[in-house]
Order: sequence, then C-alpha cells, then structure tokens
Amino acid sequence: MGVHRSALCRGPYGGEGHQAGGTDCSDPAVFEVVRHNKPPLLVCPVHLGPALLLASGVLWPPEIRLIGRVPGLRP
Repeated sequence: MGVHRSALCRGPYGGEGHQAGGTDCSDPAVFEVVRHNKPPLLVCPVHLGPALLLASGVLWPPEIRLIGRVPGLRP
C-alpha cells in the first residue's frame, strides 16, 4: 500500500498530458483502477464512482486496488 503514498487523484477522467482536463483534484489517491491499454487510474474516494463510469479504458467488471488509506477512517 505504500508504493503510491504521495500520488494525487487523477479522477474522474484520467487524462494524460495535454488532455488532463478535469484532473485538478489535489486529494491523495486511495484507489487504483485498472484500464485496458492505459496506465492505471489513481483516484480518491470521491472520484472512484465517476472514474468507473466516465474514464476511458476501464475494465468491466472493474478491477480496483486499494493503494492508500481513506482520510478520516481509523485503521
């Protein structure tokens, strides 16, 4: 779980490079959503649902990995 500890949310669309519009969330990423022929999409809890519905290349059924801790929850 500590590999992406400093990663920021890229949700909900997961744009890369000049197509990064809508990825200005500054919350820490908690989940990794696996995508087809694209790098995994790192998202916060707020953007997990929209990412599953709107991001390109998301597998169905989705593959979601926990990569961090949800802020505000006790371990």
